[in-house]
Amino acid sequence: MSSENSAGGNEVSDERPGSVWDVVVVGAGPAGASAAYAAAVAGRRVLLLEKAELPRYKTCGGGIIGPSRDALPPGFELPFKDRINAVTFSLNGKYARTRRSRSMLFGLINRPEFDAQLVEHAQKAGAELRTGVTVSRVEQHGSAVPDRRTVAVVLQDGETILARAVVGADGSASRIGAHVGVKLDQVDLGLEAEIPVPQTVADDWRGRVLIDWGPIPGSYGWVFPKDDTLTVGVISARGEGAATKRYLEDFIGRLGLAGFEPSISSGHLTRCRADDSPLSRGRVLVCGDAAGLLEPWTREGISFALRSGRLAGEWAVRVAESHDAVDARRQALNYAFAIKAGLGVEMAVGKRMLAVFERKPGLLHTAITGFRPAWNAFAKITRGSSSLGELVRTHPMAGRALSRFDRQGDDAVSS
Repeated sequence: MSSENSAGGNEVSDERPGSVWDVVVVGAGPAGASAAYAAAVAGRRVLLLEKAELPRYKTCGGGIIGPSRDALPPGFELPFKDRINAVTFSLNGKYARTRRSRSMLFGLINRPEFDAQLVEHAQKAGAELRTGVTVSRVEQHGSAVPDRRTVAVVLQDGETILARAVVGADGSASRIGAHVGVKLDQVDLGLEAEIPVPQTVADDWRGRVLIDWGPIPGSYGWVFPKDDTLTVGVISARGEGAATKRYLEDFIGRLGLAGFEPSISSGHLTRCRADDSPLSRGRVLVCGDAAGLLEPWTREGISFALRSGRLAGEWAVRVAESHDAVDARRQALNYAFAIKAGLGVEMAVGKRMLAVFERKPGLLHTAITGFRPAWNAFAKITRGSSSLGELVRTHPMAGRALSRFDRQGDDAVSS
C-alpha cells in the first residue's frame, strides 16, 4: 500500500502545527484499522499510526469465522484463498476423522493482504495513515499536554502528536497497554510455517483443514490451505518452547511435508487478559491484542480484534467529545461494559473450555467427531450463527456438562 501520507517521519498533509486530532489510533492491524474506520465514519479527524511499512507479514492461521465477517466494513470484499467446508480432526496424529458441511464453515486469508485492505477502508472513510513511525509513550499530564482534554502521543524521534482520545491497538507487546495497566492471565506460544507445495498436494487439501489436538496439555496444531501454500502451525502454553518446537517438527513430518522448504517460519506470543484487567485509562482505550482480547481456548484473535476495534473507535469518538475528566471516564467505562457484556462472556466460556481440553483432549475429540450435536455446535460457532456463550446459555446439556467438568477440575486441584 502506498500513500503520500505514509512515509515514515513525514508530516501528514492536513496536520497543522499545534492542531489536535480527535482520535489517534496506534497500530494498523485489524483492531486498529477497525477503530480508525469507526471513528472516521463518524466524521472525526483520525490519525492511524503504524511502525511497520504495509503490507507486512503476521504469524496467524488466517481463519475468518462468522463473527469476523459480520464485523467488517460495508462493501468489504474478503480476499479468500480458500473456502472451508470440511474439517479433519485428529488426536496427536491418531484417530483422524473428517466432518463435512454443506455450506462454508469459514474462509482463509493471508494477513498482509487482509490487513492492507482494512487500512484502505479506514483511509477511504477519512482516516490519515502514517507508517514507519514508532510510538514511545503517551502522556496525559505534564508539559507536553496543553490541557486536561488532550493526550500527547510521543514518537521515538521526539515528535509529539496531540489528540482528544487515543486507541491502543499496537499488538500483544503493547506500549499503550502498559500505560493503561493491562494485566495478562494466559500467555501462549504459536509457531507457524508457510509451506509452498506442488499442485497435487494443494489439491488434496482444497476446501479442508486439519485440526490436531496436541501432546502438550492445551496444545493443538492446524493445517490451513491457501492456494499453493499450506499454513502449518501449533500453539501451546509459553514455557514449553522446546516441546512446542518438537510438536511442530513431528506434526510436519507426520503430514509428509518435511521435504518441502518453508517460505516463512515464524513465532508469536498470544496474551489473554486477566478478568480484572483495565480497558482504559483517562482518555486512552485499548482493544484487540493490546487489551489481551482473544478466545482463550482456540486463541482466535481476528474476530476479537475486529469487534473490539470497532467498539473502541465508536467510544473514542465519545471520549473525544467529553469536556471534562468525569465525562471521559464515564464514556470509557461504557466501552469497558460493552466489551465485557459481549466478548467477555465468550472469553469466560472459552477459559472453561480450555480447562476441560487441557485435562480431557480425548473426550473433546470423541464428542466432536462422534456426537452430532457437538459437531453442529462447532459449525454454528465458525459460521457465526452462535457463540460459545450462547451455546452454554441456550443448551442446558452443554451448560451442565461444562459445570460438571468445572467441579471435577476443582476436586482435582483440592485433592
